[in-house]
Amino acid sequence: MIIGDYGFVMNKRDITVAHSPDSDDAFMFYALAKGKVASRTLQFRHRLSDIETLNRQAMEEQWDVTAVSFHALPYLTERYKLMPCGGSLGDGYGPIIVSREKLSPVALRGKRIAVPGKLTTSYLVMKIYEPDFEEVVVPFDTIMDAVQERSVDAGLLIHEGQLTYGNSGLHCALDLGQWWKERFGLPLPLGANAIRRALPQPVQEEATALLRESIRYALEHRAEAMAYALEFARDMPTDLADRFVGMYVNDYSLDYGTQGRQAIQLLFRLGYENGLYSEKPPEDLL
Repeated sequence: MIIGDYGFVMNKRDITVAHSPDSDDAFMFYALAKGKVASRTLQFRHRLSDIETLNRQAMEEQWDVTAVSFHALPYLTERYKLMPCGGSLGDGYGPIIVSREKLSPVALRGKRIAVPGKLTTSYLVMKIYEPDFEEVVVPFDTIMDAVQERSVDAGLLIHEGQLTYGNSGLHCALDLGQWWKERFGLPLPLGANAIRRALPQPVQEEATALLRESIRYALEHRAEAMAYALEFARDMPTDLADRFVGMYVNDYSLDYGTQGRQAIQLLFRLGYENGLYSEKPPEDLL
């Protein structure tokens, strides 16, 4: 509740913010969640869920601000706008394919591969790299288990599993972020934040500015933001969690910049050219 210029009591507008329960998202939203960055007019309500669930919920316009996969964005353009901050781009690293036995990248053809969702960017990029495989949709945090239990030949890992798979005796067959960088010379766009078009323009602008300020605060107060992010790191050691956050929360998270925008446009173009979108993504998506 705030007091207006003429002494009237005004309630803050609730803004629902949905993001994944992962250390990198927690790091970015720390200042908003803990009131380090505050608004006189907006009150943020946080909701946590895995990224594939958030992609599906965005189809129903369930949240005001939501984390989504870049892969999902072209399906959401009537409901959401891409926010210019809060994205996760892998610059020479990204989702990886792991297996119990060592496999070469070419050996992945025709294999049964666990994926964290068919709207995730990791799935899109894997289909661009190798269209011939049998996908098995598995919750992202059980993919390593599926590989170990041999219910699949390999698994597509996102989030912290990219750094911890070796502890489970698994092998990396392919790093999609590394392949993307070597092939195109650009970072790999993975996760984004989107905001509802139905919100009034001043609300969209303030929410965007506050999110950017939250990210900037975390980068400038790394120790306290990391202490909060560690609560979401699924028992990762501090040094690994810090490394993971550093991989995906960086200058690209504050603004995509020229290279980031080129990478996003390339991702959508390749998705369309490889038949993964039935319609060409709109030019003004950025």
